[in-house]
Amino acid sequence: MMRQWGLAFSFLISAFSGLASVPPDAAAQDRPAVSQCQAIARTLPDVVYASFSASDVLPAQARAEAVRITYLGHSTFNIETAGGVSIVTDYNGWYRPAATPTVATMNKAHSTHYTLNPEPGIAHVLHGWGDGGGPARHGLVVGDAYVRNVTTDIRSGGGVMEPDGNSIFIFEIAGLCIGHLGHLHHELDEGHYAEIGRLDVLMVPVDGGLTMGAESMSRVVTRLRSSLILPMHRRGPPITAFLSMFDDSFDRSYATGPSVTVSLRSLPRKPLIHILQGV
Repeated sequence: MMRQWGLAFSFLISAFSGLASVPPDAAAQDRPAVSQCQAIARTLPDVVYASFSASDVLPAQARAEAVRITYLGHSTFNIETAGGVSIVTDYNGWYRPAATPTVATMNKAHSTHYTLNPEPGIAHVLHGWGDGGGPARHGLVVGDAYVRNVTTDIRSGGGVMEPDGNSIFIFEIAGLCIGHLGHLHHELDEGHYAEIGRLDVLMVPVDGGLTMGAESMSRVVTRLRSSLILPMHRRGPPITAFLSMFDDSFDRSYATGPSVTVSLRSLPRKPLIHILQGV
């Protein structure tokens, strides 16, 4: 086991050294990005992940860089990096940040999660569904962010499950692994967890049934065991119905505003369900 962890850390060190020596634009063009969130999952696929400290892997500057996450509404967040990249999740054209984002991710469960007419200034529009018949496959390096996805199935007309119709988007920024579950309609299997790897920050729908019931969603959250959990997509049930699914191994807090700023250094030691204003 210790040897496996050693291999994982060696892989992480070489991955970051390689990316640090290549400018972001060149990295995007000349080499595939390396996911530092997946590295341990590939080495130890059966581990149930708790929080991960990269203090011995990342340079101090990267550990100190902060990411600002602002809840805009429904399942839409604006993720802002230290390098000036702005990423909007489940972009639908209604909930917009003050400035045009660099990246917009979308899912197609309902029109509140996507638009086919995004504002033209968005540099990268990433659909969570496949446009060519197969599953969506994203691995985008833009500035100081790496965006990838893990596909899941989605309920379509008549309740039939459509394979790979939804995407869990994962944003790797400043050493953080930030995941947005999208419109998740089923519990994840071991293959999904291995593809996802570690998630430090998790954006999770808490509608109580439009996606999944609270018990099913709480099992996903418990398994991922992210340090910071941001509820979203609340429709109907009070937030307390979701919170009641968790024991004292999870903390709870209510924000006084719609934003939270987080870095590797500031991650809570104990998993924290943090309800941003507006949820």
